[in-house]
Amino acid sequence: MAGKIPKEEMEDLREAFGKVDLDSNGYISAFELHDLFKEANLPLPGFRVREIIQRLDRNNDNMISFEEFVSIFQELKNGEIAKSFRKAINRKEGILAIGGTSEQSSEGTQHSFSGTTKTTPRPWSKEERFAFVNWINSALEKDPDCQHLLPMDPNTEALFRAMGDGVVLCKMVNLSVPDTIDERTINKKKLTPFTTQENLNLALNSASAIGCHVVNIGALDLKEGKPHLVLGLLWQIIKIGLFADIELSRNEGTAQLGNSYSQYTKNEALAALLRDGETLEDLMKLSPEELLLRWANFHLENAGWQKINNFSTDIKAGRETHCCYYQGSERRKDSRAYFHLLNQISPKGTEEDQPRIDISMAGFSEKDDQKRAEAMLQQADRLGCRQFVTPSDVVSGNPKLNLAFVANLFNKYPALTKPEGEDIDWGLLEGETREERTFRNWMNSLGVNPHVNHLYGYDAMVILQLYEKIKVQVDWSNKVNKPPYPKIGTKMKKLENCNYAVDLGKSANFSLVGIGGQDLNDGNPTLTLAVVWQLMRRYTLNVLEDLGDGQKANDDIIVTWVNQTLAEAGKTSKISSFKDKEISSSMAVVDLIDAIQPGSINYDLVKTTNLSDDEKLENAKYAVSMARKIGARVYALPEDLKEVKPKMVMTVFACLMGRGMKRA
Repeated sequence: MAGKIPKEEMEDLREAFGKVDLDSNGYISAFELHDLFKEANLPLPGFRVREIIQRLDRNNDNMISFEEFVSIFQELKNGEIAKSFRKAINRKEGILAIGGTSEQSSEGTQHSFSGTTKTTPRPWSKEERFAFVNWINSALEKDPDCQHLLPMDPNTEALFRAMGDGVVLCKMVNLSVPDTIDERTINKKKLTPFTTQENLNLALNSASAIGCHVVNIGALDLKEGKPHLVLGLLWQIIKIGLFADIELSRNEGTAQLGNSYSQYTKNEALAALLRDGETLEDLMKLSPEELLLRWANFHLENAGWQKINNFSTDIKAGRETHCCYYQGSERRKDSRAYFHLLNQISPKGTEEDQPRIDISMAGFSEKDDQKRAEAMLQQADRLGCRQFVTPSDVVSGNPKLNLAFVANLFNKYPALTKPEGEDIDWGLLEGETREERTFRNWMNSLGVNPHVNHLYGYDAMVILQLYEKIKVQVDWSNKVNKPPYPKIGTKMKKLENCNYAVDLGKSANFSLVGIGGQDLNDGNPTLTLAVVWQLMRRYTLNVLEDLGDGQKANDDIIVTWVNQTLAEAGKTSKISSFKDKEISSSMAVVDLIDAIQPGSINYDLVKTTNLSDDEKLENAKYAVSMARKIGARVYALPEDLKEVKPKMVMTVFACLMGRGMKRA
């Protein structure tokens, strides 16, 4: 299709796509198209927009990719709709995005690659490729399984070739979220096209399980090293790893950090960022990007330096502003802000295992932007934190790379102290449960907007998007209040959305006894999870129904299919229900995987008798990774199998049933 369009027009379409995709998630959704037509003075009823989506959405995900956007444009460009369409996308004022996400939070999720130009900035640049290569080279430098590919030359296409066998990608997933992939399941030697395909399946499904949005990315795309898809996926994986510790709630497991902060201590110390009148609950609702900005400003304020509003234009050289701290003087924000940040967070030698590091401010007054940025980075290098940015990236205000640079600073040197003697409810920091994390990762993998950092107490916009994922029609035009909300009546608008979300659940025959919109609005954990679980369950069953030509699926049907498949393959394992305690050994899952793809399981790695808890967990880790390796998009965690958590167990067997039906 692209070959039929002149190169110049294709560039215009890429620019137009960026303007239409105002929530920067790499796709145009149904409600964005509806608003676009309204802005183009050609209002279409919701059913008409849905017809367009259904007809032109090639992969039935209710989202329009750039390629699908091109097909729409081609089809409509000769009619009156096309004229209005082009008029709308060329307007300087945009259409309000549903999510209302910050600039930082939406960056990196677009799927388009090109070098930057003066007239048309692109989401991905050579600078970002350079940064990712250097990060991977450093992170996997000593990994024996990656020596055939590393170090990569950042000035070549080596990064895209290196993704071809899936090994590096699997390793990157584990770097971001340790133990996501059982190393025993990665094919590392004598790779063939088939074993390479398995590695790429494993990497993609595991990336999805940690919350990456991988719709429209396939193993073949990665094998061919398509730049925009490789960079988009890598940025998501790297970002998840960098942001893992930038939150208040404590996850299970608190590995000791290199700067002597335990994760427990760091979470509590983040309370130092509270402002007057705020509670921990208010702080917990901030995204990692917002917390990171507040952290940087906390230290800048202590240094007597003016605050920044972002890690892009406020860091970019040449932006001058009057300073309120010194009479009549004028300052630039630019890299001078980083000098002060480094000076504030550098170790002062108060910890026994942390020698003092004095930051030199000699380059602070350097007038040349590039030289000043280089002097700053030399000081960052003394902290072991020069990663991600070059002087040019600082001077140009590259948003992704500056965000990554500051996140890395936070992870190594938070320099925060837990507030003492204040009335703070520390019980709120009990942490995110495995179930909550699984639901959140599932939501994010579907590309909801805004990105879900905390499950509770929002305006139901994400839940409404999930209804569309399970084929429940949402009346975006008449029933949904879209952000930004008015200054007066915001609470009421959000509550109306939550009430509508509950009404939709009832229409979908969800069990919502005792659940009201106020419960979602207030962030009641138990009741919110009840709604989210039913959404995830319906989504999972819908996949099976689509594969089964519309035949309804339920727990009994899944259990029957599992046992029948096991018996036909000559396996002795079976399950009575998703509560069956025998599932704790993971043998039924392992045998089912081998029944679906004969010969895939290495039974030498599976423990079968007198299993200890540790051996059960090892079996579960192997089973979950193998399920993903054969193509099942499993979100459950190994602990869910070992402890036989019925809800998550159900999703594992349902996903495997879906994979088995595809192979049939």
